[in-house]
Order: sequence, then structure tokens, then C-alpha cells
Amino acid sequence: MPLARIDLLEGKSAQYRRTIADVVYEQMIACLGVPEDRFQVISEHKPENFLFDPDYLGYYRSENCIFIQLIFLDVASADQKAAFYKAVVDDLHSELHVRPEDVFFNLMTVDSADFSMGMGRATYVNGVPTDRLDPDSVSG
Repeated sequence: MPLARIDLLEGKSAQYRRTIADVVYEQMIACLGVPEDRFQVISEHKPENFLFDPDYLGYYRSENCIFIQLIFLDVASADQKAAFYKAVVDDLHSELHVRPEDVFFNLMTVDSADFSMGMGRATYVNGVPTDRLDPDSVSG
């Protein structure tokens, strides 16, 4: 159910991008305790459309900077969020040799009414649904 947005400069291979997505997905589940539903968007940008401060707070970012933004229900503690950041950075470093300074996170938590997972319904307003609707059984 969380929506993960991953932004980076254009030119990386499909496997590179998929590895980032897989790492984020696996660590969202392991560290944040979110459901095992996968909704991710990976966007590549031309250098003139991907702007960041290369040395904000003394972290020296390269052109290989990756932005990772999650939008999800606030189900994780501050410690879980910190563990998520660390686990993703460690995995990206070991699997893709991404510099830890080049991974920027933004977690946005929302209320249950802020998601519609389909059919124009406020999916989580009355709690987490336990059944899945067959689209052919829904009229008009």
C-alpha cells in the first residue's frame, strides 16, 4: 500500500533501477512493517531537471544522488524509520556501490482517508479491507 517514488539521473541500466526498487521494497517491509503490496515509480531525469545541494549539511553528494520518497500510513516509529534509512543505504552500497552520501530520503505519512486503491473508494476509511473485489462483480 505505500507508494515509493525513486528519482535519479537518467542513464542507469534497467537492472540498476530495479535493484534500487527491490531494496526499497524489501526494507520497507522488514523495517517499517508495511504491507507486502508493491506500488513504486522510478523516474529518470536530465541533469538540468534534477537539482540538489551537493554539500548540504556536510554530505557531499555526487551526480549519482538518488531521491527516495515514501508515502504511507504512519505505522512506523522513529527508530524503525532510522533503521529503514540505514538498511537501504547499506544494501545499495553493497549491491550497487552507491555512496551513502548519495541517498536522500523523504518519508511522508498520511491519514487513512488519503488512499484510494481503486474503484474510487476511500480504501482504508473503515479499516483495512479484508476482501478483494472482483471488478466483474461491481456494477456501473
